[in-house]
Amino acid sequence: MAGFINWAKSPAARQYFFSTHFWGPVANWGLPIAALSDIVNRDEESISGVMSPTLAAYSMIFMRFAWRVQPRNYLLFACHATNATAQVVQEARYLNYWHFGGREKKHPLGAKVDDVKEGAKEAIEKVKA
Repeated sequence: MAGFINWAKSPAARQYFFSTHFWGPVANWGLPIAALSDIVNRDEESISGVMSPTLAAYSMIFMRFAWRVQPRNYLLFACHATNATAQVVQEARYLNYWHFGGREKKHPLGAKVDDVKEGAKEAIEKVKA
């Protein structure tokens, strides 16, 4: 702990805290915080099936950038790793809800109504033909 306090008082620490290597990732933490908040507070119906994998890919690309840039930007890497993970979880929630029966489990009456609508449409098509 004493080593960190000595470093925090040094000119190198001031240079780091007043650089884009610090403030860029700090500002960027809004994305993963919002994604984590959505995982906890949002219903699966509001998840975008296109935007979640897009944001995950974006974060994976910038994870590589944060790792390859010299000096390595661990704060930016952690930010994008968190966001990529959260977006993959969001996409899994989306797929489960819309394609693997999650919607029917969550709203069983709505699923039956949809089945009745489908049956009515098929009956109308038969009558028309």
